[in-house]
Amino acid sequence: MIGSLRINPLVEVVVVVVVVVVVVVVVVVVVVVVVVVVVVVVVVVVVVVVVVVVVVVVVVVVVVVVVVVVVVVVVVVVVVVVVVVEVVVVVVVYSSSSSSSSSSSSSSSRSSSSSSSSSSSSSSSSSSSSSSSSSSSSSSSSSCSSSSSSSSSSSSSLVVVVVLEVVVVVVVVVVVVVVVVVVVVVVVLVLVVVEVVAVVVVVVVIVVVVVEVVVAVVVVVVVVVVVVVIVVVVVVVVIVVLVVVLVFVVVVVVAVVVVVVVIVVVVVVVVVVVVVVVVVVVVVVVVVVVEVVVVVVVLVVVVVVVEVVVVEVVVVVVVVEVVVVVVVVVVVVVVVVVVVVVVVVVVVVVV
Repeated sequence: MIGSLRINPLVEVVVVVVVVVVVVVVVVVVVVVVVVVVVVVVVVVVVVVVVVVVVVVVVVVVVVVVVVVVVVVVVVVVVVVVVVVEVVVVVVVYSSSSSSSSSSSSSSSRSSSSSSSSSSSSSSSSSSSSSSSSSSSSSSSSSCSSSSSSSSSSSSSLVVVVVLEVVVVVVVVVVVVVVVVVVVVVVVLVLVVVEVVAVVVVVVVIVVVVVEVVVAVVVVVVVVVVVVVIVVVVVVVVIVVLVVVLVFVVVVVVAVVVVVVVIVVVVVVVVVVVVVVVVVVVVVVVVVVVEVVVVVVVLVVVVVVVEVVVVEVVVVVVVVEVVVVVVVVVVVVVVVVVVVVVVVVVVVVVV
């Protein structure tokens, strides 16, 4: 009894030390795992948000620049075509009008001079020649007035046509600009919606990963606690057995047995603790590595798919805008050319 009373406290101290070591190791492992998971999640979230923001800004800037360039080119082309066509029309019509009026003036002057010479040569029939001279001069003046009136009407009709063409071109340009602006707004809204969906998907993936990591950590902690409880129960059973044996055995034999049993128990406990710690560390490392790989792969796939879809949408929209703008420009040019040809023909026929 005396020997057992002297050895039992030693065994109890060993058991307490082993239990404390196991608990400390478990707590340290859990803290390390939680810190690693939090750091990985924060880094991944920051990287994803930065990438999404940069991609959205770049895509929006590219779309806006392309649309602005297309609008500017269309407006410049339309304005240049209209100005050139109008200048050509004005030059052609005014040159034809001036040539016709000059020819009318020269013919009238020739007729008046011939009438005056005929009146001076025949003095005997002065009254008849005076009357013929006056009639010829009146006819020449009427032809001059008719040519000038036709020229003025042609000029006024030309001015009206030119004004109408300018109004039509301005309306077409305004419509094209409004359509392009609406398309830009729609594209930007689509890009923003797509990027928001991508961010939501990434956040959901991150939340799922965090939940999985927390569940894995909880499972590991439960396993460790169960192992510690088993170890403590085994140690307590061994101590009880030692106490029972010490009651019925000689002090020396009991001392030897106690020492051997204590050594065996300590070795078993140490081996169990080492195995548990190794298993916990391996499980934690595997879980963290797998979750990080899953997060990276999912993020890469999501970002690549989203950006490919966005780029395809932008390319299709830009191509459609360019085709629409080219068709509008061609239609405007054809209409202007047809109107100009009709006006020139009408003016030439009238003159």
